Amino acid sequence: MIELRSDNAAGVAPEILAAVQAANTGSALAYGGDDLTAQLHDVVRSVFDHPTARAFPVTSGTAANSLGLSALTPPWGAVLCHPTAHIMTSEGGATSLFGGGAVMQGVAGEDALVDPDALRATLGAVRWGDPHESQPSVLSLTLPSDLGTAYRPEQVAELAGIARERGLRVHVDGARLANAVAAHGCAPADMTWRAGVDVLSLGATKNGALSAEAIVVFDEEIADQLVYRTKRSGHVTSKMRFQSAQLTAYLTDGLWLRMAQSSNRRMAELVAALEAVDGIELVERVDVNMAWVDLPAAAIDALERVGEVVFYRMGATRIRLVTSWETTAEDVSEAGRRFAQAVAEAS
Repeated sequence: MIELRSDNAAGVAPEILAAVQAANTGSALAYGGDDLTAQLHDVVRSVFDHPTARAFPVTSGTAANSLGLSALTPPWGAVLCHPTAHIMTSEGGATSLFGGGAVMQGVAGEDALVDPDALRATLGAVRWGDPHESQPSVLSLTLPSDLGTAYRPEQVAELAGIARERGLRVHVDGARLANAVAAHGCAPADMTWRAGVDVLSLGATKNGALSAEAIVVFDEEIADQLVYRTKRSGHVTSKMRFQSAQLTAYLTDGLWLRMAQSSNRRMAELVAALEAVDGIELVERVDVNMAWVDLPAAAIDALERVGEVVFYRMGATRIRLVTSWETTAEDVSEAGRRFAQAVAEAS
């Protein structure tokens, strides 16, 4: 079976399993008071080139997003994001829960990316100071987007600048941040705090970790809030050293970027194979390890019946394909062949 449903379906990277095993010796102070968690802060500061950044390990991307955003918005606030953003479509209102009622508001833009002019128009239409209307307080950018497109650092900086003019904070949902950084070949700092980002939800599980994500905070006041918000929500785990060990291994010696480069490369190879087939069309440009693809319904039906290539069906004629750090060149070659065969037979 060739796995193309999600990078969440992939296993744990050997280097990260080894880090968990290494942490499984002796005893350590609970609830983040251990040496491995202290080391994680240092590693994050080095990787993001920020002297005071702090990392809060959590168990899911939903926790990272909702808790990070809760520290950025009052209960009467609004979080602005693209209508396709994960925080709006796929997290069950978690941000509203932990934010005490904060609402999500969509800001349109092509390629699943917030458009600067649309953001200006949205902010310009707000009745600022009117208690009848939720007051925008945060701009959240999904990087890369849930359609596989990725902002460039200068685009993040432009949007953050517009948000700052109205006093908004800036959050990045970076569930696949490694893939975006690898795709653009930029420094992690250039994609985050140097571009005006206050809080980053740093994903690792999709890229080889074992239920380990982190809220990375570049503002000390927000970090002080999260000390309490993570505890109140049940995300200060007693054996945090095992999460911290994973995240440290993930960020050390460029492992996170090497795995992302591999999954990006496999997707580029798969896209090249699909584009050569008449009857297959890409829905969006492909910047990272995710592609949305249109092809005949009969071809999708046939592939699902056989079950040798697995993917998510997103509509009658649309599927989503995601490669992972585990995807091989042989997987991609064979998947391309099977897609081509299914489309030919459907025709």
